[in-house]
Amino acid sequence: MTERNPLWLDKPYYSLNAYFKHTFGEKCYKIALDGGFSCPNRDGTIGVGGCIFCSGSGSGDFSTPIHEHPSVSEQIHAGLSLMGDKKTGNKFVAYFQAFTNTYGPVSKLRRLYTEALDAPDIIGISIATRPDCLGSDVLALLKELKQTYSHKFIWVELGLQTIHAKTARYIRRGYDLAVFTEAANALHALDIPFIIHVILGLPGETCEMMLETIDYINVVRPFGVKLQLLHILKGTDLAIDFETGTFQALTEDAYLEILGACIAKLRPDIVLHRVTGDGPKDLLIAPLWSTNKRGVLNHLHHYLKDNQIYQGRDFHESGTINTL
Repeated sequence: MTERNPLWLDKPYYSLNAYFKHTFGEKCYKIALDGGFSCPNRDGTIGVGGCIFCSGSGSGDFSTPIHEHPSVSEQIHAGLSLMGDKKTGNKFVAYFQAFTNTYGPVSKLRRLYTEALDAPDIIGISIATRPDCLGSDVLALLKELKQTYSHKFIWVELGLQTIHAKTARYIRRGYDLAVFTEAANALHALDIPFIIHVILGLPGETCEMMLETIDYINVVRPFGVKLQLLHILKGTDLAIDFETGTFQALTEDAYLEILGACIAKLRPDIVLHRVTGDGPKDLLIAPLWSTNKRGVLNHLHHYLKDNQIYQGRDFHESGTINTL
């Protein structure tokens, strides 16, 4: 590959918007849901504090509160009403976002997923979870639903954040890299697309370390990846370390440089679902420059253009890497 792919539309990377437009013919939107789940990293099964960066809502800060709308159907309806006149398309993804969305009895999972898949405006579901919460019973359910709802899609979103064991211990991730690799292989075997979440700017990580995580992702070959800027949120243990000076948040210039290097090294056929992320303004401590999302994206595109960066520019095919 010597140039950007014309299928990427107006961006030097394979955006989710480009994927949706080529697949469904229009812009599609996610509706964030709260299925009423917990997390083994909070209920004492693995730990009680959760990951060090995770807010009290279990990363579901933008989902419809379950206490206001108890059913999936009600949450979808509420999400649709919030779109108002902003939408330029009429297709939606039901995104089970808050906490660990495969952590429960299969009977509950089937009921929630089916209710979402049965909604006429929903083209598919995306399920955020942990790789250590994909037991054989959950995988069997996903296989069953994939066959039953062959006209819709089922995606799984897995929080990796980093491949480095020292960082993983610091953020209290609660599982080894081998567990993630096993889950990825199981999803590949079922032909269920999965998206990997990565956090850029974790304390102690250099740009080289973050690029090693990209190397791992290139080998695992997910459908998509989310490159998330580290947000320091009120009420988290990460905020305590930040406020005591244990580490510093990335500047915008530093983030753009790291992000550009990651995009250049990423396989060109992996869909980039996110390149920055949203931090709830009422919880965000730092970096405050990230609240201007449109400005950050504009700066990113200028940076990529000025430095002739496009997705896959520095990608080299490799069967294995040392960190596996």
